[in-house]
Amino acid sequence: MAMSFETSPAPHVIAGFTVPRVMFQVLLALLPVAVVQVAAFGPGLLLQMLVAGPVALACEALALRARGRDAAPFLRDGSVLVTAALLAVAVPPLLPWWLMALGTAIAVLLGKHVFGGLGSNPFNPAMVGYAALLVSFPLEMTRWPVPFAPEGDWDAYTGATALDALRTGLGQRLTMEEIFAGPAFGSLGGRGAQWINLAALAGGLYLLARGLVRWHIPVAVLAGIALPAFVMHAIDPGAYAPAAFQLSSGATMLGAFFIATDPVSAATSDRGRLVYGAGIGAIAWAIRTWGGYPDGIAFGVLLMNAAAPLIDRYTVPRIHGH
Repeated sequence: MAMSFETSPAPHVIAGFTVPRVMFQVLLALLPVAVVQVAAFGPGLLLQMLVAGPVALACEALALRARGRDAAPFLRDGSVLVTAALLAVAVPPLLPWWLMALGTAIAVLLGKHVFGGLGSNPFNPAMVGYAALLVSFPLEMTRWPVPFAPEGDWDAYTGATALDALRTGLGQRLTMEEIFAGPAFGSLGGRGAQWINLAALAGGLYLLARGLVRWHIPVAVLAGIALPAFVMHAIDPGAYAPAAFQLSSGATMLGAFFIATDPVSAATSDRGRLVYGAGIGAIAWAIRTWGGYPDGIAFGVLLMNAAAPLIDRYTVPRIHGH
């Protein structure tokens, strides 16, 4: 007589870590990123979160009701709030509120529930919403305030990000020294982005220390960005930015520690995580260098999400005795 065992969907966590506990720990780790972003770019992020949170909860409840599921446990587990928070910190703080609402709805309804909800989505929902906004509204999605704007008047001062300024400067045949002398650049990377990346690194190290993420994916993502940047800068320092700039610009640390490590859409074996993370980093660096968008973290994550089942197929540990 055949026996069947029901297994709940991912994310699977170790004993003592329930889904709500994990999700709210992730939100806690995101707090330094939010604080630094508000300090550098103004209070726009607070508005984005005030829009994203309720819209995400409403879309979650609507989708669960349409599927005939009890919404209460899922609204309390914090997973949809993590999606909303990740999307909010990824978009420009001056993004119109209705675009924030649209991106959140796409993330929850199309990125998550169209595939079956929590544990069934093959793609990171926040990056689905981000990519949809970026390809549909590229102007609005690249309109960031000048970091630490004079007199705190963020609305009156907008400009290119460091990654955008780098692409434009290289296209104008400027030297790397001339480009890095611009107002968008700090000592390492983007003038505001370098501090946000440091805050994301601090939050990511907290997640590692708590055992909520493993080191394989973050290290592989950072290596996937840093190694080609180091090699190409060594070959032609006038045409390629150094590795330190790449690691401290854009959404590098946020992507490495908070987005690529999504337990549902990432590879699951240790070797697979290394391949998966390295692919994200290499794709992000290639898009930054030769692609049509200044940052490629979202596209790198989504492409490697699609490849994760194949990676797992060929990197699962060999069964003992076979």
